Amino acid sequence: MKRIVTMQDISCIGKCSLTVALPIISAMGIETAILPTAVLSTHTMFKGFTFHDLTNELEPVISHWKKEGFTFSAIYTGYLGSIEQIAIAKHFIDTTEGNPLVIVDPCMADAGKLYTGFTLEFVEEMKRLCEKADIICPNITEACLLLHQPYKESFSEKEIKKMLKELCKFGSQKAIMTGVSLQKNSIGAYGYDADNDTYTYYFTEEETQHFHGTGDIWASTLTGCLVNGKSLQESIQIACDFVKESIHLTLQEENHNIYGVNFEQAIPSLIKKL
Repeated sequence: MKRIVTMQDISCIGKCSLTVALPIISAMGIETAILPTAVLSTHTMFKGFTFHDLTNELEPVISHWKKEGFTFSAIYTGYLGSIEQIAIAKHFIDTTEGNPLVIVDPCMADAGKLYTGFTLEFVEEMKRLCEKADIICPNITEACLLLHQPYKESFSEKEIKKMLKELCKFGSQKAIMTGVSLQKNSIGAYGYDADNDTYTYYFTEEETQHFHGTGDIWASTLTGCLVNGKSLQESIQIACDFVKESIHLTLQEENHNIYGVNFEQAIPSLIKKL
């Protein structure tokens, strides 16, 4: 069985980070190892959440894995809470044997703003992590930060293509921008493969409400698809459709919660597409 390791935090309630990556990738038939960077009582949408930093536990865990000889088909990084954690992720990638696929979701910003607690120094260190990836998948805000480019709410297709090429110059073979909208009421992802200089994209009808954690769901699904041998185009399409279905099912539920989507109910449809 193939094995992925994903490095990000655990929000005990909130449907994001490891609490979506673990069940989604596992449901896709892949053993999912976790490297938790922190434990939160809820995700950060809630007030008064508890937070326990696990930075000091990361290197001992990795050291134990190496002694046991564990190998991984892919390394997938999500939300990393500090520059020190980025450094640990880089070293982990550099010292892991077996040439795993490396996917970096540079979770640090959205809607034109850095997440609370992050700085431009953090952005520069995240860029260094992106240099070690095979595939990076920033949202539009994150792409603008990585490229030192002013953020705006909409970009033309020509601008998106140029940004993707610039992102690949960091070192990754493929870059995918998420949250792209080129037409009203549609949203999706646009990718570039530097190996063969080709673009790929996929859009779905935009739902009426946005939810926390859908980017983590998208990146986890993409990772699982790629490790299962799907092409970049197929992986992008499946990930976009799964997020849309998850939101759609959530909105069908009367008095649904507002902190995350019902991705659990959409997993059967995901499995059928593999």
